[in-house]
Amino acid sequence: MSEIVFRTGEATVLAAEGQYTDAMPEVLIGSVRGPVGQAFASMMGQVQGHTRMFVVRDINQLVRPATMMTTKATIHTADYVELLGGVVQAATGDAIVDCIIEGILPRDGLDELCMIIMIWLDPRCPEDPNLDRRDLYRTNYEATKLAIARALKGEPTVDELIANRRTVRHYALEGVLDEEA
Repeated sequence: MSEIVFRTGEATVLAAEGQYTDAMPEVLIGSVRGPVGQAFASMMGQVQGHTRMFVVRDINQLVRPATMMTTKATIHTADYVELLGGVVQAATGDAIVDCIIEGILPRDGLDELCMIIMIWLDPRCPEDPNLDRRDLYRTNYEATKLAIARALKGEPTVDELIANRRTVRHYALEGVLDEEA
């Protein structure tokens, strides 16, 4: 395996109609001996409102490569923590293991790698009495696999970004900028 020093990837998978279960993981993958390993080790403490945890599939099932997950949104409730450390963590762990099975992550040298995954869990999820946990699992599973694959493939490429400069625009800019911007 050629050394993976610092790779980044992200993906968005949208929720089913009427759900707040959009998943938008951002992934950092690299050598335990490099800057990613340093960042990983420095995350071992907790920061109020942004829980950090190893990704485990279930009790005693820590994934490889060792992966730390944290939230993009500030945590305010125990119900949020339960979803994050339950359905979302399980989906993330399953996606990582399936990336190994499918050859997306290299099986050889996994203990030389680590990952940090920043998770988006909409704060409305724990308050939603109609929350579809299956959809929460689906979006996080699919988005995590896609983000890891994009990180390892270097996607999007610089050429893709340049080619799409005028045709792809952040959704929040609708009505903010004119079409020529």
